[in-house]
Amino acid sequence: MAITLSENAAKKIQSHLTGNNKQMGMRLGVKKVGCSGLAYTFDYVEEITPGDQVFESRDVTLVVDAESLPFLDGSHLDFVKKGLGESFKFDNPNAANECGCGESFNLKKTGDTPDSSAGEREIRRPAS
Repeated sequence: MAITLSENAAKKIQSHLTGNNKQMGMRLGVKKVGCSGLAYTFDYVEEITPGDQVFESRDVTLVVDAESLPFLDGSHLDFVKKGLGESFKFDNPNAANECGCGESFNLKKTGDTPDSSAGEREIRRPAS
């Protein structure tokens, strides 16, 4: 299980954490909402709680709660600027599709993942 960051995402998170000694990384999660069923959540984290999974990617600590991890496993997080807007963008292999605004997504049906027929899962290692 792994979640990785692009260089842009890592820089954005690090810039927010610089000078804030209480915050140690970013918490990623999902919640039920939106026109497609689930939405991503982001928050800066001050402590790790029981059940949290911790990932390191590009010298940034990422924390995911146990309930959200199956929905985010294998994801790659980028930070993109488009016109006057900027936002974090997930490349999530577990998402079947996103709503038009990109705020919510729904999951692939069980067995829809490309490698599920082989009985094995690719494990992505955090980028160094």
